[in-house]
Amino acid sequence: MSIKKSTGEKVFGVFNTIILVLLMIICAYPLLYVLFASFSDPYKLMQHQGLLLKPLGFTLNGYSLVLQNSEIISGFLNTLIYVIAGTSLNLLLTSMSAYVLSRKDLYFGKPLMIMVTITMFFSGGLIPFFLQVQRLHLDNTRWAIILPSAISVWNLIVMKTSFRDIPDSLIESAKIDGANDFTILFRIVLPVSKATLAVIGLFCAVGFWNSWFNAMIFLRDRSKYPLQLLLREILISNDTRQMMNGMPKGAGQFVKQDAYKDLIKYSTIVVSTLPILCVYPFVQKYFVKGVMIGSIKG
Repeated sequence: MSIKKSTGEKVFGVFNTIILVLLMIICAYPLLYVLFASFSDPYKLMQHQGLLLKPLGFTLNGYSLVLQNSEIISGFLNTLIYVIAGTSLNLLLTSMSAYVLSRKDLYFGKPLMIMVTITMFFSGGLIPFFLQVQRLHLDNTRWAIILPSAISVWNLIVMKTSFRDIPDSLIESAKIDGANDFTILFRIVLPVSKATLAVIGLFCAVGFWNSWFNAMIFLRDRSKYPLQLLLREILISNDTRQMMNGMPKGAGQFVKQDAYKDLIKYSTIVVSTLPILCVYPFVQKYFVKGVMIGSIKG
């Protein structure tokens, strides 16, 4: 049975739709602009002004220049290593810590939780962090990117709250059958918390994929640079010299420094952003469920 809406509700719905469509356009247009520009002819793109609603011509020269660069390929592989290893370690340590802190019979559970939470608001700062990593002999190694981000306190709190919602009777029955804590965690708790794991795993993966600051501080070997640090050099430092070597011959110096430089920037942005965007549709269904299950309750 359909419910008849009042005039005020209809007007409110129309205004809501208009506002949401405008917000969608505002959010989507920058992405579409970069995508269209990456496929555009560099000469036409350099002369174009105003809105860009479609590719100006069609060329894959930008992607050809980007993908033939050995540092981009190396950075892409390094980023995959950081994402896979970092996310796996983060999920493992976070789930183990959350399981321990979620147990109601844990001695000093509240003081431990307070100590963990304090680190969200206060830290030693950049210099102590740098000295700590250096004295552990992790600088200029891939571990300097993976280990300092091994546990996120926010993710730990969300997962701990999610584990608390699991019925105690389920865990007690497993203990009666002789299961230890590792068995309970990996064979009972984690399988029934797939939604929370999927959301937190995505948060970790996106964090490692977008990370560049720790790499800039600790890495000196360019062969270990992640893709985002190379992207920063291209966009902020305006350094595209290594990619200019593969440019088509016959173009003037002015075109090399302006038209193709912009094309390379747009193509690099797409290459570095597209993989992580492709992951979202597969875990989107877990977003609301996972976050609400693990939400902080009074």
